[in-house]
Parts: sequence; C-alpha cells; structure tokens
Amino acid sequence: MARKPAKMYRQIKGQSFTRREYSGGVPNNRILRYHMGNRKKAEAGGFEVVLELYSDNACQIRDSALEAARQVANSTIRESATPEGYALRMHTYPHQILRENKQATGAGADRVSQGMRLSYGKNVGTAARVQKNQTLISIKTEREHYSAAREAMRKAGCKFPTPCTVKVVEGAEHLKGLV
Repeated sequence: MARKPAKMYRQIKGQSFTRREYSGGVPNNRILRYHMGNRKKAEAGGFEVVLELYSDNACQIRDSALEAARQVANSTIRESATPEGYALRMHTYPHQILRENKQATGAGADRVSQGMRLSYGKNVGTAARVQKNQTLISIKTEREHYSAAREAMRKAGCKFPTPCTVKVVEGAEHLKGLV
C-alpha cells in the first residue's frame, strides 16, 4: 500500500503516542546517523561559526523527511568543507508513532471493510513532534565555509513541513567581512 501524503500527519493532534513496548510492529528509525563530520573538533570547541536551523511553527516531522534533510545538508557542506571541516548534528528524534486505519478499496470493499469498528489503526511510521523555535539541525564550521553551511541549511529546511529559520548562534563577529 502506498504511503499517505505528509500533510495527513503534519498537525499535532491528541496526546503523544510513544510507548513502543505496548504496540507491536513499530517500523525502524530511518535516520542513519545523528552526528557527521569532525565530532572531536566540535566537542573541543575548535570551530568558529555555529549555525542552527529552527522551526517556525509546531508540527510533526516524519522520519523520512528528517533523513532527507540530513542527507542533503551533509552532502552540500561536505563538498566545500571536506569531512574534517565541519560538524553536523541532528537534534530531533522521531518518537511519535503514526497509526493508520487502513480501508479496503475496490469491488466488494463494503462487505470486507470494518469501517470505524475497532479503528485504533496499525503502526505505519514514526515522526518527531517539534515545537515552535525548536532546533532541528546545527552545523559547526570555519568562517570560510559559512556560505556553504548556510546553503546546506536552506536546502534542509525545504524538506520540512514548516517554514524554518537559519540563525548564527556563535561566531557572528567572525563574519563581518563575509555577510
């Protein structure tokens, strides 16, 4: 069965449903890595500039969208900064379990389908519940790779179902000649 459009799961509705031990068959997490690049230098404070991508609205972001944003941001910054010249971190984890009450379609579906009887639904995926102004992705890099990092954040923001804002958290004084 085809995947439903993301707009069906974008709004935050009802209480959070995250207890995997009570629901069988939860799909695996699609996000492969949460830290990329030179993590040791980032932890030692060796990078001059820190950029963060914030969500402008509260919403749910599916794990496939988070993975797509990670891939495009990582490939964009890696082209100019090399793997030693940046550190990228994903800040959100998809805890929310998405359920769907699957309906039969086609000839004779009215005799087979149960309608709203026992309509709890089956697990079809996971999503991250994101609040307004929550950090989604951060990149630490040198000042000469600032434009590539900003472009990586812009491309990653296009993958999310909410408008996003890129802010320079640290090192704005190093960018006076570049901006």
